[in-house]
Amino acid sequence: SSSETKALFERHKPTHVIHLAAMVGGLFKNIRSNLDFWRTNIHINDNVLHSAHESGVQKVVSCLSTCIFPDKTTYPIDETMIHNGPPHSSNFGYSYAKRMIDIQNRGYSEQHGRRFTAVIPTNVFGPHDNFNIEDGHVLPGLIHKVYLAKQSGSALTVWGTGKPRRQFIYSLDLARLFLWVLREYDEVEPIILS
Repeated sequence: SSSETKALFERHKPTHVIHLAAMVGGLFKNIRSNLDFWRTNIHINDNVLHSAHESGVQKVVSCLSTCIFPDKTTYPIDETMIHNGPPHSSNFGYSYAKRMIDIQNRGYSEQHGRRFTAVIPTNVFGPHDNFNIEDGHVLPGLIHKVYLAKQSGSALTVWGTGKPRRQFIYSLDLARLFLWVLREYDEVEPIILS
């Protein structure tokens, strides 16, 4: 809600913001709800960034996602490759909404001199994760599958070919890096945290 977001900024008057608000989910939830992911996240991002701008926040660090990178790309990937092609079709709604944070940050920087930037964490895991096999992310889903297989004495089945490579980052390490970005990183260009 834009009015609730604006009221929150007016009430607390933050000088610095780490923007983590998002509608998130695993692969199957994205496939089922691409439009919902697009609309909800576009509204969340615009509400947070516009309220930050209007209330004179000194710096905003937003969170992007590795899924923003093009589906067809070369490796290794880097921050300059975000807009080089469409993301994977399975989660295009979420991916494009997250990409738009980069566009908004550049706009607020160029037009208003705002210090808005974004980080791109690798796959995050940690305490209080979503361990739902259908709607959670890969690592907590695998942990849940291992737990169920061990509990029932059945075989462990892992989907996929085994060829894709992924990097993971522990949530508390990521939190420390967010603080570093908030204090030390002054570029508008997003930065990968892994």
